[in-house]
Amino acid sequence: MRDKKVKEGFVGERRIVLPPNIKRRVLTNRLVKNLYLTAIGYYPHATFHDMERKGGCGQYILIYCVEGEGHIQVEKQRYTLTPNSYFIIPKHAPHHYYASAGTPWSIYWVHFCGDYDEQLYQRFTVDGKPDVRFIPYEENRIRLFEQAYYLLEQSYETRDLELMNLNLLHFLTSLIYHKDRNTALESEDKVASSVAFMQDHLDAQFSIDELAQQQQLSVSHYSRVFKQRTGHSPIHYFNQLKIQKSCQHLYFTDKTVKEIGVLLGIDDSFYFSRLFTKLMGMSPSQYRKVHKL
Repeated sequence: MRDKKVKEGFVGERRIVLPPNIKRRVLTNRLVKNLYLTAIGYYPHATFHDMERKGGCGQYILIYCVEGEGHIQVEKQRYTLTPNSYFIIPKHAPHHYYASAGTPWSIYWVHFCGDYDEQLYQRFTVDGKPDVRFIPYEENRIRLFEQAYYLLEQSYETRDLELMNLNLLHFLTSLIYHKDRNTALESEDKVASSVAFMQDHLDAQFSIDELAQQQQLSVSHYSRVFKQRTGHSPIHYFNQLKIQKSCQHLYFTDKTVKEIGVLLGIDDSFYFSRLFTKLMGMSPSQYRKVHKL
């Protein structure tokens, strides 16, 4: 049994609950009514923190733990939060959450609702089931929370409420879409790495399978992210790099068209000429005649 239970009132605590009249104003604002905050707070080293709602809450509750440990019970399931983890309690679900006795948690928390709240919550779940999510600590995420809190603390003016709720949305998505966002960033890095590899091996010929394998990606995923980033298929882009390099040879050297093709891994001079003409709109010999000093 826990000797003491405290809902709020911690040293360094910050907490704001939106007044009912301000909620009504938000509900008429088309810019933010789809997802908006109703309460926000930060509880540092929340010793004896204990909150139980047997009838649930009318909003979703996000609890993001940055220090210590705490527990959340939703209906009959118990979850443990440790540093750099978060959980979203579904609205209307009976719940009980509390800090661990030995190492009480420090948490950022928000209550949110709106027309899109259920859809956003489903993005948090896996196959419709909630669970603790672990994420790396990011200063920018905390900054978004602080900006939202500061705006709400300073004013209930319409523009401040709008900006506060937009910051809230960014804060929530930085948690819920963390994996998706980092997969996208990783894909960009893979494309940049692949382009650099192509530039270093213009004298070679590679199949799409070899290029994808070099980046340790499946052919379908590699092809998709490459085209999204560059607008071209990997092979087409590689050929473009080869032709761009051949233009330099035609302009600055006296090498024959066949010799230039060989330097770029294309032994068939007729194929090289056709490829050059397709991409440049003129044959290699015409290009040399027009541009040669």
